[in-house]
Amino acid sequence: MKTVLRVCDIRSVKDVVNIKKAISDNEGIIACQIETQNGEVEIVYDNYLVDVDKIIQSIENIGYIVI
Repeated sequence: MKTVLRVCDIRSVKDVVNIKKAISDNEGIIACQIETQNGEVEIVYDNYLVDVDKIIQSIENIGYIVI
């Protein structure tokens, strides 16, 4: 599956690194690309191992807001 999420307050390289780490800690993540200009996070994942709600929760657990 592929999904695009919008995440608030992605401003620095540190934000990108933190979000990528949170996402990649989930089993089943295949790829992740973050666009800092528009706050979009594009994720490719195996939906048999992880669902989008779990991915959103992992991002929100580190203090970011997914809209």
